Amino acid sequence: MIEMTAKIGCCTWIFGGAPLGDIAQRVRRSGLDGVELFGDVDGLDPSSARNILNGEGLDIFSITPGDADISHPDAAVRNAGIDYYDRLMDWARALGEPLISCHGQVGRIKPVASQQEEDELLVASVDRICAMARARGLKVVFEILNRYETHQVRTVSEGLALLDAVRADNLRLLPDAYHMNIEEDDPAAALREGAGRIGLYHAADSNRCGIGQGHTDFTAQLSALRGIGYSGPIILETNAPGPNPFSPEKSGGFREIVEAQLSASGTELRKLAA
Repeated sequence: MIEMTAKIGCCTWIFGGAPLGDIAQRVRRSGLDGVELFGDVDGLDPSSARNILNGEGLDIFSITPGDADISHPDAAVRNAGIDYYDRLMDWARALGEPLISCHGQVGRIKPVASQQEEDELLVASVDRICAMARARGLKVVFEILNRYETHQVRTVSEGLALLDAVRADNLRLLPDAYHMNIEEDDPAAALREGAGRIGLYHAADSNRCGIGQGHTDFTAQLSALRGIGYSGPIILETNAPGPNPFSPEKSGGFREIVEAQLSASGTELRKLAA
């Protein structure tokens, strides 16, 4: 298994619009080590965020980006997305040196122009984002999504092709167990394929609930991560059951459900790694 010197965190967006102080308390009660903080550049003061999270003994591992369509053929739309990342870099730098997660516009599942043109635009935009990050001493991880969220980069193999095209020394991949359940023939083999080029790992079960609540083989995935020497954090990105996969806010006390998922997932991950 992966050595459980690796820390466990969670994305903050999974708690919906709750104040960060409330989220931090829930994460701490769940027994986790830190967070992937949602990149609310205009609404969250980074100094305050850092104080809140540090006050609960939580690390800031990484940043989830907001809406930014960095491969759109309309230059105005695309440049607005890149400008968001530029501002995100300064915001993130004030938090320390978290990893910057990057991906296309979630929910845009087909090209506006052509697949080839938009794939080329994605490469150019990611290159610019990596350059902005490098200037601030930051690293970037490109998150691999699924066909219901993107028309670009849905497998580790496609992610490796992106890395080869961009050729940035501060760029790695972010595979996600939930997305791999949809797209990969063999998720553990896909992780092994990414050996040395995986910078972060997201975890949720096949139904996007807590570890052990679906059918994903986490024993195989953790073994693969150990085999490739991955020692970064495991970031949980679970959701309460319910409709609308693009919103964490469900009925019936969803924040309490998510908190319970995180607590049980941390316990299960540590058990699998024992």
